[in-house]
Amino acid sequence: MTDEFDVVIVGAGLAGMQMLHEVRMVGLTAKVFEAGGGAGGTWYWNRYPGARCDVESLEYSYQFSEVLQQEWEWTRRYADQAEIMRYISHVVETFDLARDIRFHTRVEAMTYEETTARWTVQTDSAGEVVAKFVIMATGCLSEPNVPYIPGVETFAGDVLHTGRWPQDPVDFTGKRVGVIGTGSSGVQAIPLIARQAAELVVFQRTPAYTLPAVDEPLDPELQAAIKADYRGFRARNNEVPTAGLSRFPTNPNSVFLFSTKERDAILEHNWNRGGPLMLRAFGDLLVDSAANEVVAEFVRNKIRQIVTDPEVAAKLTPTHVIGCKRICLSDGYYETYNRVNVRLVDIKRHPIEEITPTTARTGEDSHDLDMLVFATGYDAITGALSRIDIRGRAGLSLQEAWSDGPRTYLGLGVSGFPNLFIMTGPGSPSVLTNVLVAIHQHATWIGECLKHMTDNDIRTMEATPEAEQNWGDHVRDLAEQTLLSSCGSWYLGANIPGKRQVFMPLVGFPDYAKKCAEIASAGYPGFAFQYDPVPVNQS
Repeated sequence: MTDEFDVVIVGAGLAGMQMLHEVRMVGLTAKVFEAGGGAGGTWYWNRYPGARCDVESLEYSYQFSEVLQQEWEWTRRYADQAEIMRYISHVVETFDLARDIRFHTRVEAMTYEETTARWTVQTDSAGEVVAKFVIMATGCLSEPNVPYIPGVETFAGDVLHTGRWPQDPVDFTGKRVGVIGTGSSGVQAIPLIARQAAELVVFQRTPAYTLPAVDEPLDPELQAAIKADYRGFRARNNEVPTAGLSRFPTNPNSVFLFSTKERDAILEHNWNRGGPLMLRAFGDLLVDSAANEVVAEFVRNKIRQIVTDPEVAAKLTPTHVIGCKRICLSDGYYETYNRVNVRLVDIKRHPIEEITPTTARTGEDSHDLDMLVFATGYDAITGALSRIDIRGRAGLSLQEAWSDGPRTYLGLGVSGFPNLFIMTGPGSPSVLTNVLVAIHQHATWIGECLKHMTDNDIRTMEATPEAEQNWGDHVRDLAEQTLLSSCGSWYLGANIPGKRQVFMPLVGFPDYAKKCAEIASAGYPGFAFQYDPVPVNQS
């Protein structure tokens, strides 16, 4: 007999966990399917050395429970993977989430049955289940990007990916290690691997702007002050485009209103404070290329000052717009290249042509290695969705519907796929925000929507083609008003060969959240409804 639930949630990361809580609050039954062996999503898999959140811990936390906010004590400005996993375990236990989660279970396919208005969800280890609603909490950064290099399958040593790190610690002592990739996970892992490894070869395609995190023990007075007004703290963050760091407001003035000396003082102050605050130094940084270049050149000069070898410093120096790719945070990253056991290889100029059992060979040189680490990131935002065979009305697959790039209405619904909701997906602020705030906004909105449908005997809810088209145009237009789409980033899917390049996240959280609230209060315009038939014996 096939099990049936009101709701199936795909993924038990931070989004799936809160979504399960919200579904229970509505009074519906739910089952969560999670491929990993525990809750946590990206934090369950990303156990690499140096794995740490790049959002301050007091903000990278749930806000659906005031008790939870008050009782949990963070220890660092930026929580590391282990501390975040302790927090996740505490949440799972406190809200008894595990009883509705099936771990070690991957969803492989989903099919919508029009006659029953139900989804049939097929898994790899739990058979199939039926549900009225399906909520995709698959995460924006959850499907690893593993570029194929000829011969990699012959490599005799360990081959690891930062996004699928082993459960047990990895010992690099005395090893010759190659790290491919210098994005967020690479810049966090490289300094720690370098301290252990006999030799470390870093293979870099595109240098990133890496700013100091300035991680430190969390100030108890700051934590107490925020807890004394957590509601106000959250509300103020909700009025910031990135949904965070409201206590460090953006300088609204143009960079060109300041003298060179004044500019440098402002930028030095933001560099020393740590975190992504460099992007708040001036109001025109992300809309004016000349203003952007002033800030970018300041960071480039910092690299030249830190890295002692001018040739290595030149390789590490980005030339693209600062902020059009996600800013990386890491303490001691550039200093690592002053170590005698670290080498930097420019694979944009000399790509890796072949992996042998013991070497990585470029067009210029051959590098002897005992271990290989891919820090090559993810097929972001849509990657996990595209790995599931999702079929809506008339057997239309989501991949077919998105053949010209992903389109959604509000980032929540897709035309042709009734009763299917997507959390923090394309067309929503997602990765351009503190994602815990984006999760909270989506989870509560979907929860309220499920209650509305249940209370009003609504059979199906589906985005209209017109609303979806207009929303996609809106997402594109907002991005084009900034410099964010000016370079080939994973925001567009540029890191995945063959992926249709469309700027996927929506710029600006406050207007988006207000728009979603307005749509809900107005009865969900832009969505089409079908109602359950009235029983014949009902008067």
